[in-house]
Amino acid sequence: MTYPPRVIPPGSTIGVLGSGQLGRMFAIAARRMGYRVHTLSPDYDTPTGQVADREVQAAYDDLDAVRDFARGVDVVTFEFENVSAAATEAAAEHAPVRPAGSVLHTTQHRLREKGFLAGAGFPVTPFAAVRSLDDLRAALAALGTPAVLKTAGWGYDGKGQVRIAAPGEAEAAWASLGGQEAVLEAFVDFDREVSVVAARGLDGSFAHFGVIENRHHRHILDVSTAPAAVPSGVEREAVAIARGILEGLGVVGVLAVEMFLTRDGRLLVNELAPRPHNSGHLTFDACVTSQFEQQLRAICGLPLGSPELLRPAAMANLLGDLWSGGEPDWAAACRFPDVKLHLYGKADARPGRKMGHLTALAGTVEEARERVVAARSALAGPA
Repeated sequence: MTYPPRVIPPGSTIGVLGSGQLGRMFAIAARRMGYRVHTLSPDYDTPTGQVADREVQAAYDDLDAVRDFARGVDVVTFEFENVSAAATEAAAEHAPVRPAGSVLHTTQHRLREKGFLAGAGFPVTPFAAVRSLDDLRAALAALGTPAVLKTAGWGYDGKGQVRIAAPGEAEAAWASLGGQEAVLEAFVDFDREVSVVAARGLDGSFAHFGVIENRHHRHILDVSTAPAAVPSGVEREAVAIARGILEGLGVVGVLAVEMFLTRDGRLLVNELAPRPHNSGHLTFDACVTSQFEQQLRAICGLPLGSPELLRPAAMANLLGDLWSGGEPDWAAACRFPDVKLHLYGKADARPGRKMGHLTALAGTVEEARERVVAARSALAGPA
């Protein structure tokens, strides 16, 4: 069903498919602007549900429940890519879905995503489709080793992938993924990882948060800093790539483009996320308009807000590992006056699970990074 473009004003109800921390911060931004928020996911007492007006517990493939959910809202968005195309189609029968289900369909599957990027001429890491062990052996012969084998669908935070150091590891790597459709990517000798979080409005307007630098630990984002320490030419190119991708996909909402910056100064697109992104969490405190408010403005047909960075900033993830010695020392982190604490309301602190984050603002990026890392270290208490 096609809906005429219109402004969805404050007082309306936003439906969110998914119920994690991204939805929680989106709901906070939406409620601050006077919107109501409903969330649907298979879980109960979720990070989003704790601050939403209504929490619906249902499976994403319960299409009748999704349709009923969509009947009660004015627009549907998502904070979690692993929602089926059938669910977004069912929701679209009763409310506009933004970004559209077609965006989700492309970006939730690595082969479709890379096929779109390569076909549109965007720079991507060399890759090959793998649907059998013979495919994998041929791909390794073509791309060389080391290489990374990733499941085509349903992967995040390093899940569903294995590094292959030599051709003789092919059989074990293929078995470790359970014979699922996969993509082999050439190993990139990169200087740093960066991202551009950007928004595209219903009228085609575009806004971005500049280039953010990201450091990972065990395949999970550890610390992000803004602005990234990259040459101005690289920044312009990264933003141009992001804009081209949002326009090429017809995104209405927020999308993050993760990229490698190689040692010889080239940018290669690694992955897309059609929603607010972990690396953009610092915008909640450091920008005139956060990525979450920008998502709201875009899907509601409102003008996009200023993405201006007010001060250099750094964000550090808080994983469940911090709870291994007991409750973290929150007062110790809060003694840093320029550090902001964000917790997601998750009861079960498991190793590797994102439980919250800290944001630090400072006069320079280096000071912000040092401050946020020191505040996180203080959470563990005295040594």
